[in-house]
Amino acid sequence: MSYLVYIALFGAAVVFFLWLRDARIFYRTGLSGYRKAAYKGVLFGALAILGVAVAIYSLELLGLGLILAALYLQGKEEREKIWSSEGTLDRFLGKAPFYKGTRKRED
Repeated sequence: MSYLVYIALFGAAVVFFLWLRDARIFYRTGLSGYRKAAYKGVLFGALAILGVAVAIYSLELLGLGLILAALYLQGKEEREKIWSSEGTLDRFLGKAPFYKGTRKRED
């Protein structure tokens, strides 16, 4: 196995981390932009798994390309601004204000 396979695994882990972060923010805020991002994150995660599978079977560069495409598409999703003065760690972990009872659901 080449070192590129390990990079592909790390890239897939990042795709899943970002997907779960969007899902957590949607759960806490109820904002529709994060709902769409969480739903599409499932598809991007599947694309990342496909990229890892391709990378394992000796087409490392094609697999990395699929994973980079998943990361690019995941970053292009439109989301609302929810942070103002929170720290970097809070943003990284997806700690958003929790709207108890007055969740802004836009179905």
